Amino acid sequence: MGYEESFTSDHLDVLREIGNIGAGHAATALSKLLNKKIDMKVPNVNVVSFDEMMDLAGGADNIVVTVFLRIEGEVTGSMFFVLPLEKASNFIRKMVGDESFSFSHPPYSEIGLSAMQELGNILSGSYLSSLSDFTNLNLLPSVPALSVDMVGAVIGFGLVEISQRGDHVIVINTELSEYENEEKSELVEGQFILLPDPDSYQTLFRSLGVE
Repeated sequence: MGYEESFTSDHLDVLREIGNIGAGHAATALSKLLNKKIDMKVPNVNVVSFDEMMDLAGGADNIVVTVFLRIEGEVTGSMFFVLPLEKASNFIRKMVGDESFSFSHPPYSEIGLSAMQELGNILSGSYLSSLSDFTNLNLLPSVPALSVDMVGAVIGFGLVEISQRGDHVIVINTELSEYENEEKSELVEGQFILLPDPDSYQTLFRSLGVE
């Protein structure tokens, strides 16, 4: 039995709740950073095949902005935060006040790249902190790396080891909104893609109460 067959709706609900707790921490941090009210939620979590994951991100040839980090500690693996080009560009324009910034037109300003890395750092750090608190596992994120490339290129190398024992990953959908004069507008919508290393699934399962 592959690990994906061991997941039940209850387990996915737990991962979604962990994501929402992390989203709350991230929203607080981003509210201070942007000096405005930010709301963030995780509407759903799914275990999907590699092909389905690529489709969710617009297809293997679709160019996206990706923040990548390694997870170290009692569970090891890879985490990607994938954003469409325009969504990422819109966030950076609001964050740094540069209306001309776009990930569609390189070269990119250093301040824009730094802002994108900071977003990835806040979001991934908040999620991992929530997951660590819930499972009592020691989880440490690496320094995030930023890339603008095709989905297949940036995520492919993270699939090499895990594909030896399965063909599914955990996708955590994320929605980030802002409030201007009590009017809510969507700011960012993207996906966290969580790929624990094969040997880490047993540890993760135990921590979530899965035999």
